[in-house]
This record gives sequence, structure tokens and C-alpha cells, in this order.
Amino acid sequence: MHNIYADDPASRYLGIIRTNALPFGDDVEEGGIFLDACRINHACDNNAQKSWNDNIKRHTVHALRDIEKGEEITIYYLRVVNSRKARQEALRRKFAFTCSCRLCSLPPDQSQESDRRLDEILKLDSLIARDGLMGILSSPLRKLRYVDQQIRLYNEQGSNDIGLPRAFWDAAQIAIANGDLARARIFAERAVLGWIVLEGDDSSRVLQYRVLMQDPSRHELYGMSMKWKTAVDDIPPGLDPEDLDDWLWKKEKPKQPGQLANFRNRATFPSFDDLSYENDVSLEFYESSDGFTHRPRRHWLFLAEIVDFDILVRLQISIKDIDGRTIPLFFYTDKRGSELAPSLIQKGYTVAILYAQRHTFMYSEPGIRHEEPTNIKVLLQLLSRLQT
Repeated sequence: MHNIYADDPASRYLGIIRTNALPFGDDVEEGGIFLDACRINHACDNNAQKSWNDNIKRHTVHALRDIEKGEEITIYYLRVVNSRKARQEALRRKFAFTCSCRLCSLPPDQSQESDRRLDEILKLDSLIARDGLMGILSSPLRKLRYVDQQIRLYNEQGSNDIGLPRAFWDAAQIAIANGDLARARIFAERAVLGWIVLEGDDSSRVLQYRVLMQDPSRHELYGMSMKWKTAVDDIPPGLDPEDLDDWLWKKEKPKQPGQLANFRNRATFPSFDDLSYENDVSLEFYESSDGFTHRPRRHWLFLAEIVDFDILVRLQISIKDIDGRTIPLFFYTDKRGSELAPSLIQKGYTVAILYAQRHTFMYSEPGIRHEEPTNIKVLLQLLSRLQT
């Protein structure tokens, strides 16, 4: 076997082990030499997946797709599928070779687009994990939107990535924590199907999650909140694939021009928790033709009722959104809020902000930083009356 540490003859066998050993699982330091599996070469667009099966105490390799006769079997040596530059640097540092697989040999424009997707997937990973369980309970719809966005990117990149079933399991846990057993079962089924391809139907992970797939209420997160409560069989019958997908991801279709507005439509009139963060470009709200500049892909209007206000350096209004959450609205317009007539700033009136975003303030709780005067209107009635 190859030894990239051959310049140290005193540690020849240790060098071979360090070069070729495969781990006994995802999160362990122990590994071993497997005479066949350790000879399989790397590709960033690998056609097979390595994994340790603790049930049979063997290292297994499963095909991710049909492999043609004479085609080389390849696995992925690294843990995370990063951008081309990051992959190349890691492979040179850890294994002393430069990868020339199909993914690494794409034309510059295609490679740049692939890197954009991979960077976005990693960015979404951190957004999904942000705030842990409290984030899942306080902002479940936004977390679900992040996972939906991540899965669409995985499918664009290539649907056999090991991260895809994990993303479905993230969605299952969001549903479970909020009492939604129907969606949890479907998400769990999709996660298990993905892990069967990657690891085989006898792997420890598949056996463990197959039990939860059948009865998601056995998960420790069940009952933390019952905000989305459904029974495991509460799946609407007769839906076509597109409508089933909309139901599964809790998507509400925006109204078409000419249709009367439904103020309960969360796609058009989101709550504060549904909004994207100011510095996090969400594909649910924005689109890009070049991967760098973004524009709104549709219209959305944030509605909230005025509960209090103050004028110091700038106008600050405390507002309550459609979920009853009170947040601060700070005016960073040129006139610092004085462009609004005092008669409009009254408790009980409703502010309507076009293209609103969440903002993290240094000395205040998260809220909205308002900068564009033309994107706000004040409606002279209670928010509750608009929703009736």
C-alpha cells in the first residue's frame, strides 16, 4: 500500500496505516486497514460510499449509482464536500495528491456554480444548527425553510451526497419537536431510504431510525411543543406530487395578480420568525442570476401592530406580529423616522413593511432595521381586523 510518509523509514508501517486507514464510524478516532476497501481511490464525485457497519463489524462499500463494467470504483476521502479549492488543499495536505476527478475538472463557470451551491449548503448547516433546540421551537418554520433550501441544493449538486439523508432527518426532528408526526414520518422515511443507499439496510443507523420512522413519537423531542400537532396518518389524501411537496414543507402559494389578499397567507404575510436574516440570503425570498447579486423572487409584506413607541435619536416602535411576538422596529432612514406623520404613530395601528428582514442589533433584541422610506405604510386599524 502507498505510504506518503516514506521519508521516515523508521515508521514505515505506521506511515502506511496513517495513509490508508479507514475509521470505525463517523465520529471516532479509531480505524483499521482493510485490504480491499483501503485500495479504493478517491473522487469528489464518488460513485460508492464507505461506511463501518457495527452490527457485522465490517467495513462496507455501497454503490451510489449504477457502475458500468470496467468503470473504477471511487469513494470520498474527506468528511465534508467543500469547494474545489478547499478540497484540493485538504487532499494535498492529508493525502499528498491533487485530485483530477470530473468535479474538480469542470470548466471554470461550472466549477464556480458548483462551489456556490456547496458553500450555500455549508452556510445553511450553520443556520439550521443555530440556537439548537430553542431555535427549532421558537422558529420552526424558518428552520424548515432552511432544510428545504438545503435539500434543493443537494439535488442540484447530485443527490447521492451523505448530507442529503441527514438533511431529511433534520426536517424530521423539526416536525417531531413541534408535534407533527405526519410530516415527521415522511421525512424520516426519506432519510432512511437515503441511508440504505449509503450504508445498506443492515447498518446500525438504518435499524435505529427505521423504528423511529414507524413511530416518530418515540423520539425524545416529541412533545416539546405541539404547535404543529398531527397524528402519524394525518396526510392529506389525493395530492399530486407538487401539492404533496407544498404540504410537506408547509409552503403557501402566493396570490396571483388580481386575487384578493389573504392576510393569513404566511408566504405573502410572514411572521417575524419566518423572515430571513439580513445577512443570510435565503432562496425562499431571493434569486440570483450570477451567484453574487440578489433580488426578491416575489413580494412579501410584514404586518405588525404598534404597541408602543419612543423618539430619542431616531424613531423606535415596539410592534407585535401575527404570532403575538413583540419586536423593536428602528428607523435608519435619512430622516430617522420623522417622515412619518405623528398622527400615524398610534397604538393599535398596523405597520406594513415591504421586503422586511430580521436584523441583529448590538444593544437590543433582534428586530427590524428600516432604511427605505417608501417600503413602509401605516394602516389605521388593528392587525386582528385585517385577518378576519
